[in-house]
Amino acid sequence: MHRISILILILAFTFACAKKQTESATLTVKDIPLLLDRNEAIQNGQEWSDVQSYYGTSRQALLDNPKDYEAALKLVYVFVNEARITGEHGHYYPAALKMSDYILQKPELEKDLQFRALAAKAGVQLSLHDFKNALKTGTEAMNLNPYNAQNYGVLVDANVELGNYDEAVKMADKMVSIRPDLRSYARVSYLREIHGDVDGAIEAMKMAVEAGFPGQEQTCWARLTLGNLYKQYGNLDAAEGEYNTILKERPKYPFAVAALAEIAVERKKYGEAEKLFKDAANIIPEVGFYEELARLYKAQGNDEACKKTLNEIWPMLADDEAHGHNMNLEYASIYADIVGDLNKALKYALKEYEIRPENIDVNRKLALIYQDMGNSSKALEHMTKAAKTNSKHPELKQLAIKG
Repeated sequence: MHRISILILILAFTFACAKKQTESATLTVKDIPLLLDRNEAIQNGQEWSDVQSYYGTSRQALLDNPKDYEAALKLVYVFVNEARITGEHGHYYPAALKMSDYILQKPELEKDLQFRALAAKAGVQLSLHDFKNALKTGTEAMNLNPYNAQNYGVLVDANVELGNYDEAVKMADKMVSIRPDLRSYARVSYLREIHGDVDGAIEAMKMAVEAGFPGQEQTCWARLTLGNLYKQYGNLDAAEGEYNTILKERPKYPFAVAALAEIAVERKKYGEAEKLFKDAANIIPEVGFYEELARLYKAQGNDEACKKTLNEIWPMLADDEAHGHNMNLEYASIYADIVGDLNKALKYALKEYEIRPENIDVNRKLALIYQDMGNSSKALEHMTKAAKTNSKHPELKQLAIKG
């Protein structure tokens, strides 16, 4: 009987191993998320060919060897990059999470690979506005490798979004000390703006732009952010110059097209603004472009066009939510500023407040909603929290004047 028991155990172990090998060997093309075709306007010549080649090589390597976790991680990076460029967030962020989890579920990972997979996953969680989990995952990654600048960038962003501004500054200091580059200068810029140093924020974002390679997506994003700083604080000409420079270096970059539309709105060139917003939306399906278009129609009193655009927005927001994207503030803004339903706006803003009560943007939004509802005491309460970092955001001045 003893020998039989041992034999049964051996057979069971052999079967389990065989089953595990079979499972790992059954990875198919269907198990790996697809690379969607880019709109021709944003293929950017050789760049799209390189991305397709990189994706195809990495996918085939993983199919050939399901334990090639380096190939799986390369796919994560492809998906994150394509989400930024194409606006197909509902496809690419879940795809990136699926592949990062595929890696992290394996017990035999070496430390460096585990760190990189965790850092990548934390970045995706940030993009989905899952800030608490992004902080948790990023901290886990930091414990494995406390010397990686990019992961400190994740920790900066997560702490900022959760309202942990002192901790965000500490993480930014570490990031810059390890690697002073486009990403770290951009974080310094954002933190300076939050703390009311607008000139310092502009200076740091200029350094971010100069640290990047002209025409690359991340450099264009930095220049876009620089332009947005100029626009937000009243220098429309400087902002317009930055946006036009982007389009010279990376033609049809949709966010620069939409930013020029916002400049046109400020100058009351509504026909030009409408065309530019539509051009941007035809390049990538970014819900923000449709939102700004609806605001434009509302400002013009074109209720029919505004309603039609809203009917395009709701399914987009629902799709984002269905794929794990927190859209509370987006709903709050649309209901408050476009639909005019302050009760629904308040519902979504409070829902976000429960998640991150110390964030100044969330508190500023609540202050504006309460002010429009005529609740001056609650408006003042949230305005005070929104101003705690000495931010010079124009909406705070608007609140102070109306208050």
